[in-house]
Amino acid sequence: MASKRTATTSAFRCTECGWTSAKWVGRCGECQQWGTVVEAAAPARTVAPLAPIRSARPITQVDTRETPRRTTGVGEFDRVLGGGIVPGAAILLSGEPGVGKSTLLLEVAAQSARAGRRVLYVSAEESLGQVRLRAERTGALHDELFLASETDLATILGHVDETEPELLIVDSVQTVASSLVDGSPGHPGQVREVASTLIRVAKERNLPVIIVGHVTKDGQVAGPRVLEHLVDVVCHFEGDRQTSLRFVRALKNRFGATDEVGCFEQTSRGITEVPDPSALFLGHGSLEPGTCVTIALEGRRALPVEVQALTLPGAGPNPRRIVSGVDGARVAMVLAVLEKRAGIKVSDQDVYVSTVGGVRLTEPAADLAIALAVASAVTGRATPPQLVAIGELSLAGEVRAVTQHEQRRTEAARLGYRAIVDTASRDLRGALRDLPRLHPVRNGDEPGF
Repeated sequence: MASKRTATTSAFRCTECGWTSAKWVGRCGECQQWGTVVEAAAPARTVAPLAPIRSARPITQVDTRETPRRTTGVGEFDRVLGGGIVPGAAILLSGEPGVGKSTLLLEVAAQSARAGRRVLYVSAEESLGQVRLRAERTGALHDELFLASETDLATILGHVDETEPELLIVDSVQTVASSLVDGSPGHPGQVREVASTLIRVAKERNLPVIIVGHVTKDGQVAGPRVLEHLVDVVCHFEGDRQTSLRFVRALKNRFGATDEVGCFEQTSRGITEVPDPSALFLGHGSLEPGTCVTIALEGRRALPVEVQALTLPGAGPNPRRIVSGVDGARVAMVLAVLEKRAGIKVSDQDVYVSTVGGVRLTEPAADLAIALAVASAVTGRATPPQLVAIGELSLAGEVRAVTQHEQRRTEAARLGYRAIVDTASRDLRGALRDLPRLHPVRNGDEPGF
């Protein structure tokens, strides 16, 4: 008779959420991540306590002096980082393919090199010749800017030992692999090992590291979620392919605020800063009917945006509602309020609403500007020059205050706008009634809308 053996079942555990399974599966049943289920290690033995090298101190005795920052030479990027790069910081920059991540970081590397800091730019996706051609086009050539085209983590660390840089840029983390971990580049285990090693080097050598990260179809950083937890700063580079405008947003920042936005423009000579992007979202200042300016917020930056509207008699039973840069459902609600509460008939009109410069307005602060632009297009009377409209419209026709209202008013005054329509008008009908008072009537003009 065969002797019975005690069957030992190997447990498998997800490295992301801790979910366990009796057998290996390719996808975690809890967090739905692929490639994160590995065989659980043997039960850990008891760890004996060790005497600490540095004793714990009361929090009141901790030095509160701010860690000195190093400017990158790119003011808009420094704005997002909170004033510059902190030594030893690990920064993750993500973005859609082709948005300009490599071009931006090459400019950051060149500006840092011009400031006398040695920079090592590691490109794991492009050859040295390709990077050199881009540097010639953008004017990013400097003797203190070192290039390396490597995909092996150990070789990259060897370049760091050899060049001793003051700034390390790795493009990108999904294309670098370590021989200590099984799997091809981009595998969750490889991404985790590469990122943790680079971050450890950054902390040990007080060397700031900027890592480029790919994104998925949903816009999330590809790879394990722990990548975003490990780094100190997570920035997202975004922009519309149809326009040259680009934004850098901080999604996580251990050294500053996360509500700053850097504004750039993609040109034939690379990425250029736009310190004051006000003129990008405004028209030519004509007094044609159907335009109105509002003050939008991108992070903590207030930007004037011109809303344009065009109305035509509807040719069918269902008038068209075409929008660009604004929310279609929001525009439909504003049109209903405009007809019901202000008596301006638009149900028989084809309405087209757009923004200037390709910017997208998603906040309700643009409701009043959309309503005034459509009213101007229907009546054929231009809104007063140097006027801005700030306010959210309720279904009852009330003009409600929006977030950072005073900051918007201050920015409007700084840009030279002398008339503001906001909550002082109480409702939409009152706002339309106040416009002639803000705009002197010329001879032959009829007062009021």
